[in-house]
Amino acid sequence: MNITVLGAGAWGTAMAIALTRHHDVVLWGRSADAMREANRLRENREGLPGISLPEKMWVTHDLDEAIFHASDDTALLLVAVPVSGLRDTVSKLGKDDFPCPNLICLCKGFEENTGLLPHQVVAALVPDELPVGILSGPSFAQEVANRLPCALTLASASQSLRQSVSAALNVEHLRIYSSDDVMGVAVGGGIKNILAIAAGISDGLGFGLNARAALMTRGLAEATRLGTALGGRPETFMGLTGMGDLILTCTGDLSRNRQVGLLLAQGVPLDAVIHGLGHVAEGVHCAKAVCALAEKQGVEMPITRAVVDVLFNGESPRDMVSRLMSRRAREESDAIYRAAPAP
Repeated sequence: MNITVLGAGAWGTAMAIALTRHHDVVLWGRSADAMREANRLRENREGLPGISLPEKMWVTHDLDEAIFHASDDTALLLVAVPVSGLRDTVSKLGKDDFPCPNLICLCKGFEENTGLLPHQVVAALVPDELPVGILSGPSFAQEVANRLPCALTLASASQSLRQSVSAALNVEHLRIYSSDDVMGVAVGGGIKNILAIAAGISDGLGFGLNARAALMTRGLAEATRLGTALGGRPETFMGLTGMGDLILTCTGDLSRNRQVGLLLAQGVPLDAVIHGLGHVAEGVHCAKAVCALAEKQGVEMPITRAVVDVLFNGESPRDMVSRLMSRRAREESDAIYRAAPAP
């Protein structure tokens, strides 16, 4: 299968590497200099340093060239740019005569100004009949690039797209499950980044494993409340793109969002944290949008709100945790499934 990956960051590069052994893969990046260097050195030092690019994989900054590669009837376009760049990238492809037959979003999060999820952004920019899906789940780029075992979920309303793409991407170290709950999969993948910031704050303050476990569990309840209010199914949040991705992002040392929380707990200003990471931490960019969406839906999300207060409203990380711990006691089942707080 011809596969084009748009976005030469860590995740796009990792997926391109992982799939090259079985498919004809082209990786596109915006920077001409970076892509020329990656072709010359066979290493993407800006996106995923320290990992060799397969000789078979082509790297380009020419968008037309990359799109042409994915234009035949069985080809696949994987869009791996950050959510902040998704609208601009897809809009360049045109709508009336969209050049690619199948499109899968690899990015996770909510668009900052609109609160839209990746598949919703794409749906407004492509023909109505174009099959669109999202690929999500617990997956650190470095491990995927090194061909370590990983399981992901492919979600789409199109059964034929789910079947064909899951079969194509199900290579020796990637196990691909499928789902028709696009909303549930997308919400789980977006909110876990915000919760990972909270987990990093808790760990950075030395509050221990008990606190982290409680925070993750209550965070999963928040994601479930919002996801079901938006039309997702509760059981989706018990799977790879809910609980699975949350566990990885809140506990793994490779998590950029968790690193944000750890550094905030040490008193590092947010601007310095973001500058030092060198990569996008989606939880920072979409936290406000998620809070606004929750308020619109009448959904209670205290952890997400507390993270926003630390990131943007001057609240100290320690006060954030104290405020969460001082909330009144309530029935756990109500706390998971009730959209709005009980009177």
